[in-house]
Amino acid sequence: MADQQARLSWREGDLPVSDQFDDPYFSLQNGLLETEHVFLAGNDLPARFGPGFHIAELGFGTGLNMLAAWRAWEESGQDTPLHFTSFEAFPMTPSDMARALEAFPAVSPWADRFLAKWSGGGRCDLGSLQLNVILGDARQTLPAWSGAAHAWFLDGFSPAKNPELWQEDLMQAVADHTAAGGTAATYTAAGFVRRGLETAGFTVERSPGFGRKRHMTRAVLTPAAED
Repeated sequence: MADQQARLSWREGDLPVSDQFDDPYFSLQNGLLETEHVFLAGNDLPARFGPGFHIAELGFGTGLNMLAAWRAWEESGQDTPLHFTSFEAFPMTPSDMARALEAFPAVSPWADRFLAKWSGGGRCDLGSLQLNVILGDARQTLPAWSGAAHAWFLDGFSPAKNPELWQEDLMQAVADHTAAGGTAATYTAAGFVRRGLETAGFTVERSPGFGRKRHMTRAVLTPAAED
């Protein structure tokens, strides 16, 4: 179970801001373009899509990242389901999600299909997308997860305000649940996050960020050296 529901306020009309972490849920400039730049392009998607592809995410939030990935999956012509697993401690209510997602008409067809079936957590069969939102503290739920992702969206709130979701032990759990050759991407270029990914076995690079953010982080899981 989740620790509790998300507590949020609305800024400038329809920009949700977490009261728990005093941080907005998406970019003030354009949250969808940021998702496409950071999480899709940052993981070389949709070029890597193929049967059985699995995306995992830290921080489900409004569901925007999932919707952008689902749209890219369908538009790339895939004919098998995309698997998407997200870890979320403070789930938004469906009504708050719907309000937030109104800002992104480009994904409205996918948002409507999602919200029609979404109950707030757990598994959700959307046909071409098989969603599982695992509620609770990722520091406990991720190590207990049996899956392995081909791409990770590391999208917790700012490391300065939500350091628990960026610690070295959690980055190790990400690595432990990444398929061979898998990748991770995040909007942050914080040094301790990059070092945590490197310690966990990723090869890390800093690349241009979105909008006003100068840098972001991309990572590829380095194969373990053979004895």
